[in-house]
Amino acid sequence: MTTQAEAIKLLEEAGCTLNVIEHCKEVAFLAVEIADKVKASGHEVNLELVEAGALLHDFGRCRTHEIAHAVEGFKLAKSRGVESEVSEIIKRHIGAGISKDEAGELGLPVDDYLPRSLEEKIVAHADNLVKGTKRITIEERTALMRKSEVSEKVIQRVEKLAEEIEDLSS
Repeated sequence: MTTQAEAIKLLEEAGCTLNVIEHCKEVAFLAVEIADKVKASGHEVNLELVEAGALLHDFGRCRTHEIAHAVEGFKLAKSRGVESEVSEIIKRHIGAGISKDEAGELGLPVDDYLPRSLEEKIVAHADNLVKGTKRITIEERTALMRKSEVSEKVIQRVEKLAEEIEDLSS
């Protein structure tokens, strides 16, 4: 599994800015915290995978800051030999995922970007709770999404993911 040091080196070598790297570190810290709680509640979760996926979730931001950063990061990770489970986290981390139909509408390659594994869901949720390097609530995240005119369907998916992870970690 990609270690913390290896992940940070990959981000640096790809040209990610310091603020992106610091954001990734904070998301990873929170994601591991959440994963620890989920594990303590009796659920099977791979902590190393959560940490590696969270550290590299914004890998594609070295190429673009648009929504396509998930696809770019996925391609970059695959080209650098990153484990497929980590690459999938990168691909599926946006909000609470993107459906095939939404992907087409957004100009992304038509594919399913919805998080499936528990590790993918934890990283997506943790990313929703971090703005820059500051932790925010899910209510603050959805308020930001509404301000950006994100559809209610997508906002509800983010809220549903938050509920699912909260339920698993309590």
